[in-house]
Amino acid sequence: MGVSVRGTIKIYKIMKRIRVYNMTSPRGNKIANQFEIHTKDGVYFQSYSSIIAYKRYRDGQIFLDEYYWDYSATTGKYRNIFLGDYGIEETREKIASKEYKLKNLNK
Repeated sequence: MGVSVRGTIKIYKIMKRIRVYNMTSPRGNKIANQFEIHTKDGVYFQSYSSIIAYKRYRDGQIFLDEYYWDYSATTGKYRNIFLGDYGIEETREKIASKEYKLKNLNK
């Protein structure tokens, strides 16, 4: 079962609007396995192969993956940079206050 020409064109048009960038260190070096994925609707933070966070452009709402948001120290370090948070306690407070919403971002 293959993809039709029309389907291929549609996929191509969608992919043209998606941009993936490595996160960069304070020295300007690309950081391996830490990515920002920019789409027409928002920007995602991906660590290795897992989506960790999503910022929606429309209203600024931030979603964190309910399982992976606090997966490791490395994930936390770059999640904090992506969100502009100072540490895990600030992120936990924003989850508790519902400023950040938990959601399965990897289904």
